[in-house]
Amino acid sequence: MVSPETGLPEFFKPGERATTGEGLIPGSTENGRWGVELGSYIYGNPTVTGGRGFAGTDDSSLRGDRRFQQTKGGLVQCLDEKTGRLIWRLITPHRPKERLPEGAHYGQQHFGTCSSPAVAGKRVYVMTSACEIVCLDVNGLADGNDGPFKDEGQYMVGPGKPPVALEKTDADIIWVCDLVDQLGVCPHDVASCSLLVDGRFVYTVTSNGVDKPHEKCLRPDAPSYICLDAETGKLLATDDEKMGHRLWHCLWSPPSMGTVNGKKLVFFGGGDGVCYAFEALTEVPDKPIHFKKVWQYDCNPPHYRFRNGKPIPYYEGDKRKKYSTNKDDGTYLGPSQIISTPVFHDGRVYVTIGQDPMHGRGRGLLHCIDASKTGDITKSGCVWMYDAIERSISSVAIADGLLYAVDLPGRVHCLDVATGKPYWLYEMKAETWGTPLVADGKIFIGTKKKLCVLAAGKEAKELAQINLGAPAYGTPIAADGMLFAASQRRLWAVQKGARLVPSSQAE
Repeated sequence: MVSPETGLPEFFKPGERATTGEGLIPGSTENGRWGVELGSYIYGNPTVTGGRGFAGTDDSSLRGDRRFQQTKGGLVQCLDEKTGRLIWRLITPHRPKERLPEGAHYGQQHFGTCSSPAVAGKRVYVMTSACEIVCLDVNGLADGNDGPFKDEGQYMVGPGKPPVALEKTDADIIWVCDLVDQLGVCPHDVASCSLLVDGRFVYTVTSNGVDKPHEKCLRPDAPSYICLDAETGKLLATDDEKMGHRLWHCLWSPPSMGTVNGKKLVFFGGGDGVCYAFEALTEVPDKPIHFKKVWQYDCNPPHYRFRNGKPIPYYEGDKRKKYSTNKDDGTYLGPSQIISTPVFHDGRVYVTIGQDPMHGRGRGLLHCIDASKTGDITKSGCVWMYDAIERSISSVAIADGLLYAVDLPGRVHCLDVATGKPYWLYEMKAETWGTPLVADGKIFIGTKKKLCVLAAGKEAKELAQINLGAPAYGTPIAADGMLFAASQRRLWAVQKGARLVPSSQAE
């Protein structure tokens, strides 16, 4: 989450909503090019490339659409970068319990598409709210229905219903890989992973998780990490970890990649609190293979896992449980999984640990790992650990020798990336899920209350706090001289000195 973009404003005024329609009142914004209401939930980050923006949302914006009833599913929306005008959208219907393993706890599909779309050339890759990986044409149906998938009209309403007639504002699906039907996965809560695309290969975790009572994984032998063929969606590789047998909650950590000793490695954060490195694929195998594991690193030291010689129950750290000893003040000590992305930088991997934010606060850890080691490198691969951080589901950002990390209660930590020495701590005083974006000498961070803008560097300095009118759970991005920031409901394009695009152009 570091961008070379410059000229980004440190402040913008989001504007006032028009009394009619969903646009903003002209003249009510400052440095705002456009702002478009996309739905009721936006959890992932927007993606901008080729003059287009892509964002995952829920399907509440379908109200009034003559072809659809509200399905409590998800959308992927493609917008014009300059105006915010809708170009096309993928509609993913709610996945009913009949299409899930018995006992599955998958009741939060109404949060919509939580994955950030990955764009590579003319293709868009995303994990849907129905726990599928889909490949889409970046142009939608405007340039025809590319195959081999031709049943978009059926897909958008779900099985057993009459297909709808297609329109040019619909998505063009190239292929679909259903992780439940094809790989035996049982998702938990939501399917949430942003995909890693490397040429012909698409890497992801599977969102395999535990059952409704939170007691066991219903599909313990289902794969946790997979690689698909970017052209066909064919399964190319899986892990052989059988992680479902030691999974605490769910697999949500997006993978990353780095070259170590001349070899590409893929880094995965585990639902067992372990960070893994596997060799990246270099050629398409004739049949699915297992990844070759290079190393593993346990991010939970013994005193996080054991108390008085006995394992600490994972859900004892859930503040909502009647039996929990967690006072939700950040002092609770127990095991955590990895939800953030392991960040690769200069031969090292940096990763935080945490739990579902609904579980509350607790002690966390930030690890710096030597990625050149092999085997179980929990001891040999530890460069440094930073324990003055609480549970975090946020990835770190690294720029100019500094590392910026944020924990769940909204404290920004600035450390020396080489040594872990802390420079400053800034209290945003608001629950934070997203990752800091470093761009143009500034740090942009969305919180449950506001969008915070800080100065990058060895001294803490607040530049602005911007009220977006709703929580900002994702991470802002910078592209083409603009900042793109989302609240739960609206996406803004922010540009220094910009005037608001009239709503008639943006709708």
